[in-house]
Order: sequence, then C-alpha cells, then structure tokens
Amino acid sequence: MNPFDVTVVGGGMVGATLANLLARAGFAVALVDAAGRPAWSDADPVGLRVSALSPGSAAVLTQAGAWDRVRAARHCPYRRMHVEDGQGEGLLEFEAAPFGLDLLGTLVENDLLCAALWDALGDPGPQGTRPEVFAPARVAEVAQDAAGTHCTLEDGQVITAGLLVGCDGPGSRVRRAAGIGGSAWSYNQHGLVAVVRKSRPNPGVAWQRFLPGGPLAFLPLSDGASSIVWTLPTREAQALVAADEHDFMEQLGAASDGWLGRVDSVGPRAAFPLGMHLGERYVAGRVILLGDAAHGVHPLAGQGVNLGLADVAALVETLVAQRSSGVDLADPRALARFDRWRRSETAMIAGGVHAIGALFRPGALALPRSLGMRLVNGSWTLREAFLRRAAGLGPNAPRLARGVTIPELAGAPA
Repeated sequence: MNPFDVTVVGGGMVGATLANLLARAGFAVALVDAAGRPAWSDADPVGLRVSALSPGSAAVLTQAGAWDRVRAARHCPYRRMHVEDGQGEGLLEFEAAPFGLDLLGTLVENDLLCAALWDALGDPGPQGTRPEVFAPARVAEVAQDAAGTHCTLEDGQVITAGLLVGCDGPGSRVRRAAGIGGSAWSYNQHGLVAVVRKSRPNPGVAWQRFLPGGPLAFLPLSDGASSIVWTLPTREAQALVAADEHDFMEQLGAASDGWLGRVDSVGPRAAFPLGMHLGERYVAGRVILLGDAAHGVHPLAGQGVNLGLADVAALVETLVAQRSSGVDLADPRALARFDRWRRSETAMIAGGVHAIGALFRPGALALPRSLGMRLVNGSWTLREAFLRRAAGLGPNAPRLARGVTIPELAGAPA
C-alpha cells in the first residue's frame, strides 16, 4: 500500500494550494519543493511579480487556509476595470456591483500568497491531516507502475503515492518524465514589470491600454501606487529596462496618455519573455499536470494563476468524488473526464487571449477593433459573460470556486 495518496511536486501558488486542499479533505499528501517558503515580509518593498486573483480563486484560497492571511497583509481589491484602444476609439468599462459581484479581483504579490499558503501547511485539517513537506528537495526521477507512482529525490529518498501531480512550472520535469508533449508559441515580446507612482494615486482601478507594441496595464496597489505590466517587442523591453530613470518615466508617461498625471517615481524594473504553451493532455496514467506545467497563456487577460487554481479546484472535486464512490484515485475514466474538463476550459481562454492579442498587433486594422470593443461595451449580455468567466464563475467553474466548502464537497454525492 502506498504511504501517500498524492505526491505534489512544486510548492508554488498552485502546488501549495493543492497540498493544502487535499490534506484538508483528508488525503495523505507529500509536497516536494526545491526552495520552500519564500521570505516575504510586510517591511519589504512590493515585489515585481503580482497576480490579479479572481473572486473564484479567492474562494478556493479560502478553503486552502490562505486567504485570511493574505487579507491581513497588504493587498488591493478592485471593483473597476478600464480598457481602452490606444490606436482607435474603442473603450470597455466594467464595474462589479451592477453584475452582482462584490469585487472584480484582488491584486496580491506572488511571494505573499506563497508565504500564506506555506504557513497554512501547518494547520491541521478537519481530520487532523497535514501535508508532509520535503523541502528543500529536488526531484531526480519520476516513475509509475500499476501499483502507484515513485518520486526519487536527489538525496536518494523515494516517495510512493497513488497519484503524482506536477505543479513544477513551464519547464516541468514531471511533464518530461511522463512523456507529455504539447505546442508552444513565442510572441517575440517581453513583459516589463515595475512599481510606479504617479502624481495622483491609483483609485483602485485596473487600467489597460492597447498600444502598437502590446498592452500596458496599471494594476492598483494598496498604497495608491501601481504595478505595471507593459508588453513590448523584446528589444524595446530590454532597452527600457536598461534606460535611465528619467527617460523611462517620460516614455511611460507618454504611453499612459497622462492617466493619473505625471510619473513621479519608478522602482526596479525587470522583463520576462512571453509565450503560450498548451499540453497535449494533462493526465498520463497516474501522473497529472496542473498550472504552468500544463499550460501558459499571455498575461494580457491576467488569467494565468487563476487558470492554475481552477485546475486545482477541479482536481480536488474529482478526487473527492472518486473517494466517495469507492473508486481508485487513478480511475482512468474519472481522470479522463477531468482532463477533458480542464483542457477545454484552458483552450477556450488561451484561444480567446491569443485572438485578442492579434487584433492589437502592428498592422491590425483599428476600425474593426474599436467596433468590437464598442459592441461588447454596449451589450449587457456580452459584458456579463466576460465578467463571469474572468471572475472564475463561468458555467464550468469548479464547485470550490463557487463557494462550496471542503466539508460540503466531501459530503456531496459523487
């Protein structure tokens, strides 16, 4: 008999959420991570990597024991979103309340969320279960057979479990070991990130403007500053990272068209390459991929980590139902349903984001783009459909994202 029900490889936002949820649902879980808890502190400057977490993701993180910890630290809920076409006359405006939502999302530093999730690993679940953590530890080999999975660490330890879940990012060693292929596209773009302060504070608005080189987004922070994500052709992004501060502030001010006034200050800058990758499948026998190990999308819609957390919620829902039915956790029919569920959702969002990006690339016509934005802005039905899906509350959303608790999920019929 396997010592663990599930081995989770990768303790980032997705993997640590999965480990917490499964342990709270009564599963025996091993979590393997190369680094361990990030050293986040409220006294540190705001990190360069932030995520716009949807209400559905917040509901999942509540059940994982992390959301109250995040809310006790610095975070910024937002209720308004403004999207404009910097090359035409298109405009989209969204507000939460008219669509029955409290929020559109919450800006949270990635390291803060990871730290909160790692702190939650020490909380006992309703049945007293906690994940067993192996960190810092690196995976040397992954194998599976009819009886279970075998994860060999570099120090020689072997962890056996009924299932192994790879949450180890876009360069996933688990994916390679499982022989799962896929497709990848490079956009020849980089996302430039920085924390910026303008002459007027950000009033809690997620603001985005499409420009010839890619979108520029200002995401609100709790102190009135903004975290920017500026998509640019690779060479332009690298040049702006290296530019002197005054020149960068001038170019950013022009690109943002005076929104919130002049740029008063900017912190450290960094840029990372942008692309899209989609796994050909997310399940191979007893091995499952979630989050960036399975898929990656362009950040213009802010759906990357939200897709990963929806993967987690869907897998927990699937495994709880299998256990309730007395079915083996690796039952191929149940895992095939999970695979179809998540790949269809991811493909829809990735394809939509890819198509939107194409409308704003150099050479795209401004008139059809502006007409499309005005059409969506003028249609309550289209705006509601867009918001519901962006909020993680679409028609195929996992039950945990819709507010169902772990005990309720465990007590529901399969």
